[in-house]
Amino acid sequence: MRFAAVLLLSIATLACNGGAADPDLDRWKLRADAVTITRDDWGIPHIVGTTDADAVFGMMYAQAEDDFNRIEMNYLTAMGRRAEAEGESALWSDLRMRLFIDHDSIRAKYAASPEWLRALMDAWADGLNYYLHVHPEVKPKVLTRFEPWMALTFSEGSIGGDIEAVSLSGLEAFYGETRKLAAAEPYRLREPSGSNGFAIAPSRSKSGKALLLINPHTSFFFREELHVKSGEGLNAYGAVTWGQFFVYQGFNARAGWMHTSSGADVIDEYAETLVAQDSGRFYLHGRETRPFRTARVTLRVRGADGQLADRAFTTYHSHHGPVIREEDGKWITVRLMNDPVKALTQSYLRTKASDHASFSETMRLHTNSSNNTIFADASGNIAYFHANHVARRDAAFDWSKPVDGSNPATEWKGIHTLEESPDLLNPPTGWIQNTNNWPFSAAGRYSPVQSKFARYFDESGENARGVHAMEVLSRETAFTLESLISAAYDPHLTAFDELIPALVADHEALPARDPRKAALAEPVAHLRDWDRRSGVNSTETSLAVFWGETLWQTLRADPEGEGLSLDARMRSPEAREHRLAALDTAVAWLIRDWTEWKVQWGQINRFQRLTGDIEQPFNDSGVSTPIGFTSSRWGSLAAFGARSYPGTKRIYGTSGNSFVAVVEFGDSVRAMAVTAGGLNSDPKNKHFNDQAERYAKGALRPVYFYENQLEAHTERRYKPGAETP
Repeated sequence: MRFAAVLLLSIATLACNGGAADPDLDRWKLRADAVTITRDDWGIPHIVGTTDADAVFGMMYAQAEDDFNRIEMNYLTAMGRRAEAEGESALWSDLRMRLFIDHDSIRAKYAASPEWLRALMDAWADGLNYYLHVHPEVKPKVLTRFEPWMALTFSEGSIGGDIEAVSLSGLEAFYGETRKLAAAEPYRLREPSGSNGFAIAPSRSKSGKALLLINPHTSFFFREELHVKSGEGLNAYGAVTWGQFFVYQGFNARAGWMHTSSGADVIDEYAETLVAQDSGRFYLHGRETRPFRTARVTLRVRGADGQLADRAFTTYHSHHGPVIREEDGKWITVRLMNDPVKALTQSYLRTKASDHASFSETMRLHTNSSNNTIFADASGNIAYFHANHVARRDAAFDWSKPVDGSNPATEWKGIHTLEESPDLLNPPTGWIQNTNNWPFSAAGRYSPVQSKFARYFDESGENARGVHAMEVLSRETAFTLESLISAAYDPHLTAFDELIPALVADHEALPARDPRKAALAEPVAHLRDWDRRSGVNSTETSLAVFWGETLWQTLRADPEGEGLSLDARMRSPEAREHRLAALDTAVAWLIRDWTEWKVQWGQINRFQRLTGDIEQPFNDSGVSTPIGFTSSRWGSLAAFGARSYPGTKRIYGTSGNSFVAVVEFGDSVRAMAVTAGGLNSDPKNKHFNDQAERYAKGALRPVYFYENQLEAHTERRYKPGAETP
């Protein structure tokens, strides 16, 4: 029977493509016959394979159906090949990647990988190549053929890997045709990156079972929601970064995991002391003079005429890492975690972990470098794992700045173990939270004690979302999935709890003759009487956000404010004049664009999806959905990073809540979820924007984790290569 199915599928595919068979076609078809893809009534793929490798094959095929463009662009970025598609504008980001990603070295790592991991990488490439074979109408920008080793170039699913801390302008200044000082990059108001994770212990849940909130804050449409199963024990559901073959943030039948961006210092820069010698470039380390290792990197760049041309660079490396810029006569090198085989191993194996003990074993690989992790399991455990690759260092140095590379005391002394990290397991609070804030409030008064850990374990401190998370978690004693959703969307904007009283005091202190006393009286009263809860009908939210963003931008540009954290600077007595001026500006802006300053937040703040482009266009005349939550900057747990665009007066979101799920663990799993907009990138597809209203209202839908749940909600079921429109 299987042979007959493969034969029929082979004939159908050849007829479809009208050309010669690919030499790998028979293998692909055997894979396809071992896979079933079921699309539910939200378009979400549920992939089942005989083996893990079969499931990976189907997983990649399904992802490519939904958004091949994002898959290709992620791997062009990861391999340092974007300039082949985008031209000169991507040159320096490509060079940055190639300082760490040597293709020949990655091929060798693939060849030396464990057999089981190579099998998954082989299936990964097969699934993508089979998709391109079956869909000749899809025209890749560059990658017409995927090779298994390529999977190792993108082995960790964060939206911005550690490498993105390296300045592109610094690279250009150092490796450009004319060596120059790096220009200072102008400050722009950026949406805080990261995510929210909550874990609830059985003692705080109504059902007596552990609960988990999964709430990544990324650019929209950065990950696909899917479910993947195999006959070898794989059974994972959640958010998958386009092009990867592991569920990055999600759950299986027994355990769940949520990654948040960590504030730990996991990247170090070294100032290398140059030593002049006629025979080459040298640097000082202790009493030694060492040569910089050089490497030749050749990038291909697409010109305006569409033709490719080579650009060659000689790169320099000390034993710490590659040279990334020059500063005060010294060459700055960077050191970070770069172990793709271990990273891919950890990323995949954690999806099969069934309890805290087995999950902890995957964490001992120490390659989940930039993330904190919130965990819950069916045994009732909840846990917090701090950043997974923190180097053991001499705490006498300030590791937030480049350290002296010539001093042997600045060398790493291994990686901190889980036991040496500010981790948590089953704290008496009955809850754990992380919002990209420090670990020292993760479980209220039962959190790790800051004084016990070196400064480099955290550089972020507390944030307004962390304050908000502790508020909503502390007030509930019997959480359900529904009340956990309510907590995740609680509209309190905690940052304004201190900012607005400071503004009110500023206004009250003005002399009666000051014209601002009368001019700002009504706006100040409007904010003073506000309950600091956002919503689509709230005019106070509009005024507060425009005022806060104006103040944020002003103070960040003020060199006198650089010595304080920006949040503290905004509240400080010295910022009084700035606070009043920012309110005056915010009122003027609102009147200019909306004819009055009392404007409902939902009129301004919108979700819009018009095309499947990675860089979204926005248009005030197009259909859009009002959003009641705000930037996470103001303490909004449900984050929505929005701004205006040329020709728009409304602001449109591009990042924040991208996937939201709540999960209850026990003898069986119950879960609910929502994805920003919709799953498919084709505007003609009915699942392009079918979740927009649910997304805006926080109305999560049931997850169909079990076959009996899926049966009543099946849209179509097919083998890869045999799907119907």
